[in-house]
Amino acid sequence: MHTIKILSVFVLLTSTAHVLDAQGNGLLKEKDLEYLKKLTKDVLDSSRVYPKQIISKDFGPNNTGGILIRPGGRDCYPSFWIRDYAMSLETGFITASEQKHMLLLTASTQCNQTWVTKNGSMVPFGAIADHIRIDDQKPIYFPGTYDYNEQGTKEYGMTPPYDDQFFFIHMVYYYVISTGDKNIFMREINGIKLIDRLEIAFKVPPSHEDNQIIYTTDDYRGVDFGFRDAITITGDLCFSSILKFRAAKELSLLFTKANHKDKAIFYRTIAEKIKKALPDLFLDNRGMLLASTGKSRQADVWATALAVYYNIFNEDAQTKASRFLSEAYKKGLLSYNGNIRHVLTSDDYDSTTSWEKTSVTKNNYQNGAYWGTPTGWVCFAIAKTNFSLAQKLAGEYIMDLQKNDFRNGNRFGAPYECFYPPAYKQNPLYLATVSCPYAVFKYYRSHALPTLDLAH
Repeated sequence: MHTIKILSVFVLLTSTAHVLDAQGNGLLKEKDLEYLKKLTKDVLDSSRVYPKQIISKDFGPNNTGGILIRPGGRDCYPSFWIRDYAMSLETGFITASEQKHMLLLTASTQCNQTWVTKNGSMVPFGAIADHIRIDDQKPIYFPGTYDYNEQGTKEYGMTPPYDDQFFFIHMVYYYVISTGDKNIFMREINGIKLIDRLEIAFKVPPSHEDNQIIYTTDDYRGVDFGFRDAITITGDLCFSSILKFRAAKELSLLFTKANHKDKAIFYRTIAEKIKKALPDLFLDNRGMLLASTGKSRQADVWATALAVYYNIFNEDAQTKASRFLSEAYKKGLLSYNGNIRHVLTSDDYDSTTSWEKTSVTKNNYQNGAYWGTPTGWVCFAIAKTNFSLAQKLAGEYIMDLQKNDFRNGNRFGAPYECFYPPAYKQNPLYLATVSCPYAVFKYYRSHALPTLDLAH
């Protein structure tokens, strides 16, 4: 029932462009989509932490009073991460009661007073946690630690990552459209209504007043997106601005449901400004979006594909980006076994690093390893001009999962967070590696793509 409601809303919001090939096939064969569906369900189930359950000897039990969904299974990630959870919502596998619990937990830990950590970083009023401890519910606003008192070192930014605020908004948006529960808008958490908390969160990341693009500085840097929190990216920021675009659209729709017409128009206008500004600021002559205008000003595969997915580009720009990604894939610069790099191998900053500035060695983790999380977005982008090539990439992704499927035995761990051949593998049973592509492949076949097209 919830899936039907969600798809009907997306049909009203999105482009109804042709999304199947001439034979009516999706990007994945039906049997492969069914395999991915079952695998995603199993990984998500292994990622659930039930009340009083202990998942690590170094932490206490889940004392939050409800089920949490962490970024992966086994003994990885003994906390609740906001972004990873929010990025898995479109699977449709998370119940309304689970959503509500995690949504209210996140709201309850939203920063209610600006403060400075002992390491000199600042947590601004309205900031959303990077992750929340399961034993004592303490919010950790910065990556790199589970210690509340030691959080906020310069390595991970002088202010919390800019993306979690927008993922919080997405949590509320998805809950409302999947349940129809508009009463939650007026729910007070620590004396502040949820609807007000959304607006407070939206305003946290620093943005230019004229075009609403998010930016950061060298001296007071914030992480643009948690999936590259080990990378130094400065100046105007592309990926977090894309997330802000989506959040603005979602707030506009939420305020429409709450009968606040003026605010609905206000946030729709912000989305329009971002949509207009993004190509002018970040698009290179090949059709790729640059990650930023400062440090690590490099062509960003993830941002480019996501912008196509959300229909931010005009038709000519979409076609150009699609064709360039197609060529990069054919040349072996983009992917390995269906998993995607942040930066094309041809666009590495130099022989020693993929990104310009990072604490990670080359071809490890966020600095050149291959990730499954963006595979769906990239397949969707390539399919704009070369459907069969997109199907081939999607098929390689499935084959790699099947070969290394964690259900084959303890020595197997797919879906991994990321990997690099021949031997480097990071974190088994990683949820976003399957949940994000599954959402794309599922919507592709359903003719209801969440592109958030402003024309609809």
